[in-house]
Amino acid sequence: MRAAPENNEANQALEKLIAKAFGVAKGKVKVVRGQTARMKQLDIDGASDAEIAAFIAKFEEKP
Repeated sequence: MRAAPENNEANQALEKLIAKAFGVAKGKVKVVRGQTARMKQLDIDGASDAEIAAFIAKFEEKP
């Protein structure tokens, strides 16, 4: 998925992608910090801390 960083399109695409990954509505995911930066902080309403940790663990590099 690609989206231009113009008119908030990239952030909206990220919110949609994360919502799909967590099985929540698009409106439940918001970029809360880093709107114009590469590093972002998201709020995912409807996902538990354990679910978020498990999701992140899938992508962590293993030694």
